[in-house]
Amino acid sequence: MASEKPHMNLAVIGHIDHGKSTMVGRLMFETGTVPAHIIEGYRKEAESKGKGSFEFAWVMDNLKEERERGITIDIAHKRFDTAKFYFTVVDCPGHRDFVKNMITGASQADAAILVVAASDGVMEQTREHVFLSRTLGINQLIIAINKMDAIKYDEKRFEEVKKDLSTLLQMVGYKPADTLFIPTSALAGTNISKKSEETPWYKGPTLLEALDTLKEPEKPIDKPLRLPIQDVYSISGIGTVPVGRVETGVMKKGMKVSFMPANKEGEVKSIEMHHEEIPEAMPGDNVGFNVRGIGKGDIRRGDVCGPSDAPPTVADEFTAQIVVLQHPSAITVGYTPVFHCHTTQTACTFVELQKKLDPRTGQTKEENPTFIKSGDAAIVQVKPTKPMVIENVKELPQLGRFAIRDMGSTIAAGMCIGIQAKQMR
Repeated sequence: MASEKPHMNLAVIGHIDHGKSTMVGRLMFETGTVPAHIIEGYRKEAESKGKGSFEFAWVMDNLKEERERGITIDIAHKRFDTAKFYFTVVDCPGHRDFVKNMITGASQADAAILVVAASDGVMEQTREHVFLSRTLGINQLIIAINKMDAIKYDEKRFEEVKKDLSTLLQMVGYKPADTLFIPTSALAGTNISKKSEETPWYKGPTLLEALDTLKEPEKPIDKPLRLPIQDVYSISGIGTVPVGRVETGVMKKGMKVSFMPANKEGEVKSIEMHHEEIPEAMPGDNVGFNVRGIGKGDIRRGDVCGPSDAPPTVADEFTAQIVVLQHPSAITVGYTPVFHCHTTQTACTFVELQKKLDPRTGQTKEENPTFIKSGDAAIVQVKPTKPMVIENVKELPQLGRFAIRDMGSTIAAGMCIGIQAKQMR
């Protein structure tokens, strides 16, 4: 049974068209998850539509709309095994309209592969994704400098891109010295499962070897259960089945649970993962579970499930430490962008700007500033426009980090450092 291997959630991130979906398809193929005849079928179909190089990408992009448009929209969950781990891939969209889906994907990941095309190098979404990964708590990053075949496996170009990426990583607090940079071609299979003769100058591990150097995330099982809801299904003969990933704690059959901010209670009847029933779900597990006493209309995406005796915290207001990534003008009191935290997307109003901080040292630069702008770090007081669950990052970091979006882009990211809770009972 494969569940004896430790489980990792892996995000595959990077700019649009840099080969993320092809990379994931290639990983599934090389690990034997997707048989060769299926790839062959995809290849014929891709060629008949004039998209010959897309066969691996189609393994992931099995949503019809995506095939026709040639881009990744939803976050598909796929599983593959290496010698050491079993991975669930959270394929994250790179197209700018879909960054909010990317945030949901990255916030569920234990590690990420950043895919950067050797020909293009660092692009806008590359920067945005690296920044978000760091803020959303992904501490382990592997970098695939991809499409090496397109630059004829030129070592000099590889080193240039690596240097630019190292500068970017350092800026957001990753250590380039601890990061693996691998020259790959997802399409040709270069350095994915075996060393390529095309890159004799590269002495490091293949991508699959690199994945096995990742450290297993610590499982916060001693904390109260928190499971943010991604979707709610109504399945005939079973009933209401919420789906989500256990962030902290353990979910067991027979457990009495509370959903917040819906303020509904029920009892866990059964738990299922990868279409098999399991007795309990641990942190990192993506599960569907059936709840007695809950109707499909009672709960929705963005609600969080926790034990009835230690329910998720619903904030009336909260204090946040944020970094402004990019904003065309100044941010002042009264500004109401959308906060993406675990699976919720809630508009929140800045009610007070308490401090401006030096982003490098964290020291206070200015008390009660009148505005904050791009590049500033700050401590702010925020009021959600409707009830939302958020936790203090010190207690439950998995539910304490968020990204802030407005006008179709990520303008800031941050974490919750204090909460005035709403009384829900």
